Amino acid sequence: MFIHKSHSKTDIIDLINNLGLKVVFSHQDNKKNIHDKINDYIENHKDFNITNNFYNIETKDGLISYLQNINPKKTLTIKEKNNVMLICKRIIQYCKNNYEFDFAQYNSLQDLQDDMDYVKQFGDIPSVRRCCRLMNEDPKFGGIKFIPFISPQVKKDLDDKKITKTNHYYKLAIRRSTPEEPIIVYFD
Repeated sequence: MFIHKSHSKTDIIDLINNLGLKVVFSHQDNKKNIHDKINDYIENHKDFNITNNFYNIETKDGLISYLQNINPKKTLTIKEKNNVMLICKRIIQYCKNNYEFDFAQYNSLQDLQDDMDYVKQFGDIPSVRRCCRLMNEDPKFGGIKFIPFISPQVKKDLDDKKITKTNHYYKLAIRRSTPEEPIIVYFD
């Protein structure tokens, strides 16, 4: 079986771990060794117990087609990504300059909206998500919301980061109105 070259070593390792495949590998293995091990696993196992996942892979054939096709996370070439990043920089400059055209490289709302409609499809890039967040605060667009398209893998990573950044502060309050009263301890 041929695995498309756009799948990196870490992408394949994440796929193995998230699908619950029983492929034994070491992080010292190179990409070719991991390809060989996953090929052997697919050829030698008839029954697959694939756990629920965000890749939407349920069967052996789904796994094979996923690995043979281009990696959905890597749809941009370096030139295209640089172009998207340049557009994002222009939009962020517009937003930082208090949504004024005088200090930005845009002349009309239509040009700005066209660029936003183009870049929001690449929501896996952090700058695109930032552009969308800043543009949603622009009063000139009123009810138009720019929602970036985020792949399920990146969405899961963002949710995990959000959970780890959540702080729980426990505080202890000791109140005593007079010295004769007992001490009352409150946990809020």
